[in-house]
Amino acid sequence: MTWPRAAFAAAMALISSAPIAGAEEFRLVVPLDCTLGETCFIEDYVDNDPAEGRQRDFSCGINSRDAHKGTDFALLDFDAVKTGVSVLAAAPGIIKRTRDEMPDDRMMRGVTAQNACGNAVLIDHEGGWQTLYCHLRLGSVSVAPGDLVQSGDPLGLVGLSGQTNHPHVHMTVLRDGEVVDPFRPHAMGTCGDPVQTLWTEPPAYTRTGLVTAGFSNSVPTLKSVADGTARRATLTPDQPIVLYGHAGYPQPGDVLTLSADGPAGTEVFRKEITLDADQVSQMRAYGRKAPKAGWPTGEYIGRARLTRDGIVIAHRFAHVTVED
Repeated sequence: MTWPRAAFAAAMALISSAPIAGAEEFRLVVPLDCTLGETCFIEDYVDNDPAEGRQRDFSCGINSRDAHKGTDFALLDFDAVKTGVSVLAAAPGIIKRTRDEMPDDRMMRGVTAQNACGNAVLIDHEGGWQTLYCHLRLGSVSVAPGDLVQSGDPLGLVGLSGQTNHPHVHMTVLRDGEVVDPFRPHAMGTCGDPVQTLWTEPPAYTRTGLVTAGFSNSVPTLKSVADGTARRATLTPDQPIVLYGHAGYPQPGDVLTLSADGPAGTEVFRKEITLDADQVSQMRAYGRKAPKAGWPTGEYIGRARLTRDGIVIAHRFAHVTVED
């Protein structure tokens, strides 16, 4: 999730200026009840490039967004929102504030700089630490201010509230009101090999990522994908439906799976593509021509999934609406 700088400032308004004092060792667990690499993955890390308009993750890789102030743990399936996946307390603490009033709407209608975090939970921890959890499902927040929680306790469920168009929990870590990258806590604004993290069990990191995925009406060029002109928000029933995925730093043997589902949830296509080339930037696309009767009108969901040895290392959703 990428917030405008004003939106992040508004989210910070949730945060107390005087967190619990203390100097206990602070360690985190994964704040989502899922299995990394199987049912979820880390989509974006804290942006460690202070320059506006540029981004880099803690390891000097591409898996961040400009001014991104947290770590995004993303689900691989929209249906998981309906089923319910628990957001968990990453460390022991006391609930400071909550919000549970915003609808789950991937179109982000009514989202402003003041409520971009969506339904949220803020926890005070000892030693001046705080954690903020965003985009919970409406009506799912199960804690209240003053509640004591332990690591792994449920806080609510993953949703689509606030500034997000896909299911994930965005967690921001702070100390004394300042953002801290849990993968590089002692050297914010720099990148390189992590010497020390805040994780009890540091999640595996890969430099490879999916830069973007989207729908088009023909097989696009890498240039048109990069500059955004390939992307189509709407298609007509007689046009081809093409899904593309743009990978950065893939390794030979990585598998890019491109799939699309129609309005009724039926699969339109699914294609596994092995990336054999040793290139830093690679784009692949796959699609189908319209049937004689034309595509049914409605919303189509695309998924670009990148795996290595069967482990999910990157994933992007795409959306397009077919309309007359």
